[in-house]
Amino acid sequence: MPSPHIRPHLRTLDLSDDATAAAVHRIGLAAYAVEAELIGFDGIPALRESLPELRAQDLRWVGAVAEGGELAGFLAWEEEPDGGIGIDRLCVAPAFFRRGVASLLLRHALAELFPGRPVQVTTGAANTPAVRLYEALGFVRGADFSPAPGLVMASFSRPTAGRPPGRRTRPGTS
Repeated sequence: MPSPHIRPHLRTLDLSDDATAAAVHRIGLAAYAVEAELIGFDGIPALRESLPELRAQDLRWVGAVAEGGELAGFLAWEEEPDGGIGIDRLCVAPAFFRRGVASLLLRHALAELFPGRPVQVTTGAANTPAVRLYEALGFVRGADFSPAPGLVMASFSRPTAGRPPGRRTRPGTS
């Protein structure tokens, strides 16, 4: 199957479109279910998020689509008042794991959507594919923290997001 690509004419996904919102919701649930297994914690808030709750998020969205138009993954972020970016979620449909979708989305966002801006993101500390991805793209790991019993999160920052470094062979999954 050909590699997914960013639709050149579509910078953000429109979650007011029913089919798009349903695809994003379905992919998010599937991706977070895998992360829950990886980190040993099934209380990830997005796992219990309804479609209306997802649509109500004040986020911007970009998607990677496979050649046939199927959504393979997405990245959602918020713009901080100080000009920084907070990545809220980076999810890949399990059928597209290990194909570079997360790397493609993150590289595109860093280079084209918010170049030169500080970026923050968190992930489960035991989510090794995501941790490797963020480190490979120049994010610096900050202090781990525990927002709930049984959950350890890793925080990452990228003070300035210029052109991402070279391509890795083991992309992250969420």
